[in-house]
Amino acid sequence: MDEQQFKVEKAKARKLRQSQWWKEKIQAGICHYCAGRFPAEELTMDHIVPISRGGKSKRGNLVPSCKKCNVNKKYYTPAEIILREKLGQDIQF
Repeated sequence: MDEQQFKVEKAKARKLRQSQWWKEKIQAGICHYCAGRFPAEELTMDHIVPISRGGKSKRGNLVPSCKKCNVNKKYYTPAEIILREKLGQDIQF
């Protein structure tokens, strides 16, 4: 993904962050990954498929995440996270 596409997707994410749809998602207070409950202001927007890996800033690819899960996820996809946990080590692609 080139730099311009990356900037476009980040701008789309910023716009969606202001939407009623997103506000309702974080008001539920549930992290998509650990299912923990958090105050809305402690949840971050996470791309399931990261922008750097070709993911888009669309409703189907955006989920609320607690900061810990978002940091642990990094640039991995959910399938890669499962693989990383099964192997007990970081993976390289």
